Amino acid sequence: MTLTEWDHAAAIFEAPTRRWPDPGHLARAVTPKTIQTPALDLIDQALVDLTDSPDGRLIITMPPQEGKSTRVAKDFVIWLLTQNPDLRVVTASYSQNLANRNGRAIRNTIATHPELGLAIANDNGSVSDWTLEGHGGGVLSVGIGAGVTGRPADIMVIDDPIKDRKEADSETFRDSRWDWWTDAGSTRLAPGAPVVVILTRWHEDDFAGRLLAAEDGEIWAVLNIPAEADHRPDEGETDPLGRRVGEFMVSARGRSRRQWEAIKRSKGARTWASLYQGRPTPATGDILDRDWWSYYDQPLHIERPDGSCVVPEFDELMLSWDMAFKDTKASDFVVGQVWMRRGVNAYLLDQVHARMDFVETCRKVRALSAKWPQATLKLVEDKANGSAVISQLSRTVGGIVPEEPVGGKEARAYAVTPVIEAGNVWLPAVEIAPWVDDFVEECAAFPAGKHDDQVDAMTQAVNRLLIMPLMSMSETYTEDDIDPDLDGFRISPY
Repeated sequence: MTLTEWDHAAAIFEAPTRRWPDPGHLARAVTPKTIQTPALDLIDQALVDLTDSPDGRLIITMPPQEGKSTRVAKDFVIWLLTQNPDLRVVTASYSQNLANRNGRAIRNTIATHPELGLAIANDNGSVSDWTLEGHGGGVLSVGIGAGVTGRPADIMVIDDPIKDRKEADSETFRDSRWDWWTDAGSTRLAPGAPVVVILTRWHEDDFAGRLLAAEDGEIWAVLNIPAEADHRPDEGETDPLGRRVGEFMVSARGRSRRQWEAIKRSKGARTWASLYQGRPTPATGDILDRDWWSYYDQPLHIERPDGSCVVPEFDELMLSWDMAFKDTKASDFVVGQVWMRRGVNAYLLDQVHARMDFVETCRKVRALSAKWPQATLKLVEDKANGSAVISQLSRTVGGIVPEEPVGGKEARAYAVTPVIEAGNVWLPAVEIAPWVDDFVEECAAFPAGKHDDQVDAMTQAVNRLLIMPLMSMSETYTEDDIDPDLDGFRISPY
């Protein structure tokens, strides 16, 4: 009697007798030099759970070059076939060349390791389309865009659906990947067939982003393993590997902390956030567009021999502080920024940005105040540790003014966007302030980003320097102050 598709699905997902408990054990058996890391342990368990879950959906994101593609697109497929040689596997990659390479790696491993108990059928010569001797199972490897008509999949593995940044930033490429999934890939899934997508994130609207944003996005489980632990314990977040905040992953390539930090510096904040942390930010920004900022490429201050800094020409100079919520280095960042106004423009001159406890925060406030002695105004958000800092330092550090934030974070950001978009807010070029790249990335990711401390300090300063004077103009000036010949004010609004 011919099995129906549902009978086939039931047979496929019967609990098997497993010689190797997970893909990692099989990988080490056939390739003794395999390096097993805690991240790969986590992936192995997620894959086992997926195969035990008919209709399961799993997205795995991890930094490049850390063994995820080999483990999922090769070892996992072989492991599946040892459990059930009648399993019809479809693997897909961004190009047919990569698909062929994955198919060849699976086939060659089976052919050279008889202990797997599998054999390639004699009449199958293609590296991208073959079956197992005496069984109905096998592997079809396709490039995304290729047809899979008539080829049902008992499980589908999608490895790196997007090749690089150029493709990721192209809406046309992203659309083509999505069209393949909706029109071809997903339609070939047999009843109960699980799907796993393994990738590095490139763009918030990449293949994983669209899967999660779709109407059925909630069916997709996500395992994201960032290169550096950046969770917020004070908000109940945990790291998938159980790391402390700031701890880098154990690398399958043997990367040291120093090497990870070098990659973080050299790749830039956008690439680090997307490829290495698995949290891509918009190319421009949801509220604070990357392209709105103006930049100056020469320092606007003079550094004295004692390390203090003075500005030869300015209208206002101030410090803006955003404090953390807990006295722990696992909490949010403390941010102190130095801002200057000249006419209608505001300039960011310096910044302190680190996780600090209360004692270190007070020390940094004193130090930044001493470094910029002309900044007589020190705005401190009167929330979190700010209230305690104000109480502690107000008698010894002059000019500390409590600032009670009005409205939510997004409302305060929207309030300053007009002057930023108009080009009135200037940042130091990365050549003279390497930290500015991270500042821009945090602003671009806001409000969806992991952190917003630099955004809060910036909106507090820009509001004080530019927005408040503009808002008070209607109360300060009358028709007599307008010169119709000049189409503007007779006197400076500042």
